[in-house]
Parts: sequence; C-alpha cells; structure tokens
Amino acid sequence: MVAAGLPREARLRRPGDFAALRTSSGRAGGRCFHLRYRANDLGHARLGLAISKRVSKRAVERNRIKRLLRESFRRIRHQLPAIDLMVMAREQASGVPGPQLLAELDGLWKKLLVDRTESPGH
Repeated sequence: MVAAGLPREARLRRPGDFAALRTSSGRAGGRCFHLRYRANDLGHARLGLAISKRVSKRAVERNRIKRLLRESFRRIRHQLPAIDLMVMAREQASGVPGPQLLAELDGLWKKLLVDRTESPGH
C-alpha cells in the first residue's frame, strides 16, 4: 500500500521555487483559487501553497483550506505532468464548504491536464 501523505519531494520548499513561479508561469483560476504552474525537470509534480491572512484572519480556516488543497493534490499528482504548481487561495475561499472547494480544485486539475496535453511546448 502506498503511503497516504504528501512526500517531501512533492512539495515546493525553497523561496527561489516560489519566485520562479511568480515571474514566468502559466495561469489558471477559479472563484476560490488561483493557480500558477511551470514545467520542471524532476519527472514529477510539486505543490506550493500560498494562503495569506487576507483569505482569513483565523488560522483554523487557513489550515482547513491547506489540508483540502494537499488532499486534492495528493489524489491527482501521479496523473499530472512534471510541473511546479503554486496554489493561492482567494478571499472567497473562506467559509466555503469543503466539498465545494474540492469540486473547484478537481475542475482546476482537469483544466491543467487539458492545457498541458494541448500545448506540449509549455
């Protein structure tokens, strides 16, 4: 059985990785989330999260959003191409029920998979 957690190599950790995504990357977005992505040479997808206090002053709410994001990414990461992803939550994400957030994330992952297969030079 595969471990259920999100391994260290599947996460963006260095500030330089986040900075690279801010400068030159593809974008996708929905009502609650904004996504930036770019190809990497690692052979697997990596996730970075940016959930600011602007989303919610309450740490409990921000942590709930992060848990949902990690869970959604963990389920789809083996289908994603070798890219670095940074997901930023919008203020609207606060207070939205978990199933709705997961549904929006599933839509974003699908949009990302379609974009990646249509434009291989990305």
